[in-house]
Formats: sequence, structure tokens, C-alpha cells
Amino acid sequence: MKEKITRFVKQEAVLCAALILASVSMLLVPPDEEYISYIDFRTLAVLFCLMGVMSGLQKTGLFQWVAETLLTRVRRAWQLVLILVLLCFFSSMLITNDVALITFVPFTLTVLGLAGQEIRTRLLVPTVVLQTIAANLGSMLTPVGNPQNLYLYGKAGTTLSQFILLMLPYTIASLLLLSAWSLIQSRAHKAPVEVAFAQRTALSGKPLCLAVYALLFFIDLLTVVRAIPYPTALGLTVIGLLLTDRAIFSHIDYSLLLTFIGFFIFIGNMGRLPQFAGLLQKIVSGNEVLAGIAASQVISNVPAALLLSGFTKDFPSLIIGVNLGGLGTLIASMASLISYKLVVRRENGAAGAYFRYFTTTNLWFLGALVLFWVVWGR
Repeated sequence: MKEKITRFVKQEAVLCAALILASVSMLLVPPDEEYISYIDFRTLAVLFCLMGVMSGLQKTGLFQWVAETLLTRVRRAWQLVLILVLLCFFSSMLITNDVALITFVPFTLTVLGLAGQEIRTRLLVPTVVLQTIAANLGSMLTPVGNPQNLYLYGKAGTTLSQFILLMLPYTIASLLLLSAWSLIQSRAHKAPVEVAFAQRTALSGKPLCLAVYALLFFIDLLTVVRAIPYPTALGLTVIGLLLTDRAIFSHIDYSLLLTFIGFFIFIGNMGRLPQFAGLLQKIVSGNEVLAGIAASQVISNVPAALLLSGFTKDFPSLIIGVNLGGLGTLIASMASLISYKLVVRRENGAAGAYFRYFTTTNLWFLGALVLFWVVWGR
């Protein structure tokens, strides 16, 4: 039992922290009728829907089929690396950074093996690290790209165009940096490269299932931009998933939903304590970007967004801060842990090399984008 508890705490450290903070805050502010107002049910419902639909689309093999189609004409190492990195960058804008990495990192490990042992040895760690950075940076463009954007988009009450225009300069700068770094990393390997798949991925299941998932995703997008009430989208999504594949419900990240609830309770209670609320408002006010970046390095950017959002009204700056804050430490974005675990699990002895390259590269990207913010947006 002790081992199970220890394993759970290690695997769900952020969830445990959220529940502990919520429990402590409940001692300071005993439960009452105001508690229900803490919970952002819209964010929870849309997040649930998106996770379910993305799991369904992933099971069809659609994302892997697209990737294989793009790689069939690759002839150079720089083409291979660039495609693998940009797949994560652009796909994360719609399928979230988590799903992009869960889908394309295992695929990358296989593809680099097919391209030859020399390429695999040289480029595995740089490519996966760049994919991780790409997923975190690409996802910042849209409200559905990551959980913190989904929450802050609803909290800020901005339009979709306003949100995209806010993050577009940083997304373009990120794309240029990623493309340049990918070319630099692969420039040494000049020999021809060919990726030959023994068997191409076929889109599994009935075409009707794929059509249902696509329709549900469109409905969820309309819900994000407030064109459809979230209870309607939630009901349609649940019904659609029940009719297509009930097993998808077991793939939804319920711990993330509970993490949100825990932080909602903690933030709501702390906001009712004048001394704490006043102190945090003084720290955050006028420093939302830097506060978002700094907090993300310690508690990751989703909890940072939830925590800081209760003590500022400058949501655009906070959106920039927690998105850029996904760079830096390994826990700055919880999505980064997905890549790390996949590489360490598959590649013996890669943990140290991966961590060093990840930290160095992330800090370089973070420094470059903070400098861009100082010049462009401050």
C-alpha cells in the first residue's frame, strides 16, 4: 500500500499539491454556499470534451497517417528533422500540446530508427527536445492549444481573433527560431536519407467514426468561441463517444480535471482572505508576464495560470507569461514530462544527455523570446 501511495504521489505530484492546497484553504475558509461559484464548469466541460475527441481521433491513426504521408518524400536529414518538429508545432494548435507529443514522439523514435543508426544516435535527443519545445510554443496560438489557454481565454472574455493576434507575433518568432535551430542541428549529416515504412498506417475503424469525431471537434470549437452553450456540447460529445467507442472514456485525463478543481477551491478561498489577496495582487500587478514565467518554472504553467488569474485583471499579459513560461525547467510545462518519460523508457542511459540538452535549449529559447517580448510587446 505504501509503495502504491508513493508511486501515485510521484505520478500525480501536481494533483496532490492542488488537493493539499485546497484542503488547507478549507481550514481557513470553511465550506459554504460560495464554494460553488469557485468552479469554472465551462472550462472543465470543454476540456473534458476536447480530451475525449482527441483520444478518439488519435485511435483512428489519422495523425500518424498524416505524418507518414509527409515523410515519404524526405531525402535529407534537415528535411526529416524539420518535418518532425513542425508536425508538433502546427498540430498542437488544434490537438493540444499533450496529444501532439503523445502521438509524434513515439513515432519519431521509430522513424529515426528506420533512417539509420547514425542518424538515430546523433539526432534523437535534439529532435525530441525540439519537438517538445515546438508543441509548447505552437500551442500558445489558440485557445484550444493547451489547458491554460482554454481557461484564460474564458476568463478574459476576449474574442478568438483578439487572442490569436495577441499570440501571433510570439508564434511567428518561435517558428523562425525552431526552423533555424532544426537546420543547425541537422546540418552535419549530409548523406542522403530515406525513410521506408514496412507497412503504412491505415485509418482504423469505420469512416463514420472519423466523421463523428470531426463533427464533435467542430462543435467543441464552436463552444470555445461561445457559439454553442457548453452543456449542449458536453451532452453531444458524451453521446457521440458512447456511440463510437466507449473505451475512450478511460483515456481521458481525469487527474487534470481534479487538479483544476483543487486550484479553483484554493484560489477562491485565498481571494476571500484580504491580507493574502492584497499581497499577491501587489506582487502580480504590473508584472504579469514575468510572474507567469517565474511561477511556471516551479509549479508549471497550468497551475501558475490558475493561481495568478485570481489576482490580476491584465489577462493578456498573463496569457503571454504562462505560455512563454512553458519553456525553461523540465516541469515548466507538464507536457514536457511526456517526452522525457518516453525517451528515458525507450533509450537506456539517455536521461542525463536529454536533461542537459533540454535545459540548455529551453533556456536559450526562453531568453530569446523574453528579449522579443521586451522589444515587441512591453
